[in-house]
Amino acid sequence: MHPLLRLLLISIAFTLGSAMTASVSAAPAAYFDSSGRDDVLSGGVKMITVQTPKGAFRVWTKRVGNNPAIKVLLLHGGPGATHEYFEAFDSFFPNAGIEYYYYDQLGSAYSDQPDQPALWDLPRFVEEVEQVRKALKLDKTNFYLYGQSWGGILALEYALKYQQNLKALVISNMVASIPAYNRYASSVLMPAMDQKALAEIKQLEAKGQYDDPRYEELLMRHFYVDHILRMPQDQWPDPVLRAFAKINKKIYVPMQGPSEMGASGKLVDWDRTADLPKITVPTLSIGARYDTMEPAQMEKIAKSVKKGRYLYCPKGSHLAIYDDQQTYMAGLTRFILDVDAGRF
Repeated sequence: MHPLLRLLLISIAFTLGSAMTASVSAAPAAYFDSSGRDDVLSGGVKMITVQTPKGAFRVWTKRVGNNPAIKVLLLHGGPGATHEYFEAFDSFFPNAGIEYYYYDQLGSAYSDQPDQPALWDLPRFVEEVEQVRKALKLDKTNFYLYGQSWGGILALEYALKYQQNLKALVISNMVASIPAYNRYASSVLMPAMDQKALAEIKQLEAKGQYDDPRYEELLMRHFYVDHILRMPQDQWPDPVLRAFAKINKKIYVPMQGPSEMGASGKLVDWDRTADLPKITVPTLSIGARYDTMEPAQMEKIAKSVKKGRYLYCPKGSHLAIYDDQQTYMAGLTRFILDVDAGRF
């Protein structure tokens, strides 16, 4: 090879290499630059004071990353669970440049846990989310609201009242009707279970023995590993185990009910199916084949809103975020970035 040609190729390679290095490092540098943020001292953690009919309390939030155009507020399930099982997002969102916020709802984990039964009410939780939004300075130019399970109910209710503040909405592993959820449980899920185990579960429920270790053992072996998280119990990820261990039953039982075979609490008649067409912001509904929720009902959300998309996880269950993770994360990230780029 001619010496001049060799020098030219080396120069080109060096220039391209430097440009690629700059393009790869520029995004992370900006993403992790917390200059000017008021939560630098605490690593992104911010305790937010919310006003309630029973006084002022504080809720815990934690920001990860920086992106002025994409800010995702995560609403966990339960009610009364914790943000911890969302830690799987740490493996995916930063690489996509997505800014996101962990958030323990009032009564959960790191937030205040007042012994005030009157506060465990869906409309009050909606107002709490609105106060958190304002405190975090999220608005229609950047605010993506994500809700999983109970968080999906909360996100849907928030959107129906405050969608003017939203850029996009994500409803994950939740249907728009608790009666529909209960019908699916009784007509599809329970008939498919081991009937001897189901009979024993129902006997324990009839006696009110929901805290009996045998009740939890039966549910884990014959229900949870099939429809909540399709992994052997000894392989369940640590974030899931921590979140399950901290569920506040003083919230969960009054709202969801004590049984895991359907809902019977305050939410038993909740149904927003007829109101779905009122939602006009871009909306992603995520469903999974083995979920406790009927996949067709979750797809119905995407078809009923004005601008909807459905993400189906063929290997997933209620926690498809783990048992069909690649499908889940790829589809969710694509939706967020499509909305941001005006492709949706």
